[in-house]
Amino acid sequence: MIKIGLLGLGTVGSGVVTIMENNKESIRRKVGTSLAIEKVLVKNLDKERDLDIDSRVLTSNIEDIVYNPDIDLVVELIGGEEPACQYIKEAINRGKSVVTANKLVIAKHGTEILKLAREKGVQVSYEGSVGGGIPIIRPLKESLAANRIHEIYGILNGTTNYILTKMTREGRKFQEVLAEAQKLGYAESDPSSDIEGYDAAYKIAILASIAFETSIDISSVYVEGIDGISVDDIELARELGYVIKLLAIGKRCERGLDIRVHPTFIPRSHPLALVSDVYNAVYLHGDAVGDVMSYGKGAGQMPTGSAVVADIIQVARDIHSGRVVTPSLDTTIKHRVVDINEIENSFYLRLQVRDKPGVLAQITKVLGDNKVSLASVLQKHRLTTVVPLVLITHPVKEQFINKSLKELKKIEDVVSIDSLIRVEEESI
Repeated sequence: MIKIGLLGLGTVGSGVVTIMENNKESIRRKVGTSLAIEKVLVKNLDKERDLDIDSRVLTSNIEDIVYNPDIDLVVELIGGEEPACQYIKEAINRGKSVVTANKLVIAKHGTEILKLAREKGVQVSYEGSVGGGIPIIRPLKESLAANRIHEIYGILNGTTNYILTKMTREGRKFQEVLAEAQKLGYAESDPSSDIEGYDAAYKIAILASIAFETSIDISSVYVEGIDGISVDDIELARELGYVIKLLAIGKRCERGLDIRVHPTFIPRSHPLALVSDVYNAVYLHGDAVGDVMSYGKGAGQMPTGSAVVADIIQVARDIHSGRVVTPSLDTTIKHRVVDINEIENSFYLRLQVRDKPGVLAQITKVLGDNKVSLASVLQKHRLTTVVPLVLITHPVKEQFINKSLKELKKIEDVVSIDSLIRVEEESI
């Protein structure tokens, strides 16, 4: 029998306990021996729980798990950076393998943790940290190992995808849909990590580290959220043949790696455009396999629990067989993460301008002087003195579009610059 120490009994922790109980015979056959949850770390021993679990396995003392010689495997599901990171490292130092779904810890401290695990001869698995129930980390490491991965595009946050889906389908404003998402439990009371793009940034940093065999410094990832997206932008995107998604991007480019998260116009014909509500998807291109897309529920009790239990089975099987499979340190290739100002993109630009002769000529001159060429121009005619003007550019470096915006603000007849959104079309 292999004994497990579980850190956290929240949404995902409860899902893990449920799956292990419901499928215990199947899991026993796959591992070759029984699994037992020996101890569970919780904050409050007296809290009432819907889960049917023996109160004698509960503890509020981490030492009951990391210092317990009977426990072979620690499963960390408390989330956050600390004390989770400290607990993971302490478990490894005590010779215990670790399974975690903690995207923040893996994104920030993954290289250090994997190195420590290798030194101590134990395993660390983290399939549940990206994409919930979508199998993507192990396929990247194993099934796609023969490939040189060139590009990864991900819809990696269910909260933002739900909000953008509702805004697109129903024409509702951002704040209204956010409040609904919070009421339904799709968004936290403090949704900043989701809507500001940081949750997706942790996940693309993890995927890029594996795909590009390097270590991604999370501070080098450009991050922009969806709180500035308006219904007007969504309607204009539809009219122009696009949808808006919060896209996590990882690409190889001539100057290094292009890693970023931001709202993006993607063509309505692309498979990622059909990923709706709280669903996630990862779309990648390998030199041998071509295009591959994985799709499914990106969060939640049972989907993430499924990924965690799969990791538990794999690690437990190795422990039972006596096979030592320490993490490979394949993140030693040095790559430069290219600054966002050096990245080339097409852009959607929405302005409010005075409806006067010569205004468009002034705008196009500023853009042309800054190496920005236009792919299309859309002007909405209204019986008002101020009208919207929509421009789509050809690919151009970000620094040139930013310089153009500063100069456009100086034109008297440019009343406001309302939106600037990147367009992914040629490579996607």
